[in-house]
Amino acid sequence: MAKEDFEDRLDKAKMVLERLMDPEIALDASIKAYEEGMKELKMAQEMLEKAQLRVEQIRSGDAAQSQ
Repeated sequence: MAKEDFEDRLDKAKMVLERLMDPEIALDASIKAYEEGMKELKMAQEMLEKAQLRVEQIRSGDAAQSQ
């Protein structure tokens, strides 16, 4: 399985949201979809936090080099 990026995770979460908005969705299916969507959002959040940390590290390195 190829590594998925941040945008892929968000796209999957959006597709889950669309399924959840279907008024015909069964309760069991909606619970499974909700779990899937939350999993995708959690992974996207973790990716975002790692990216933010990396940007902070880069900025800190740039600040240290300019002194």
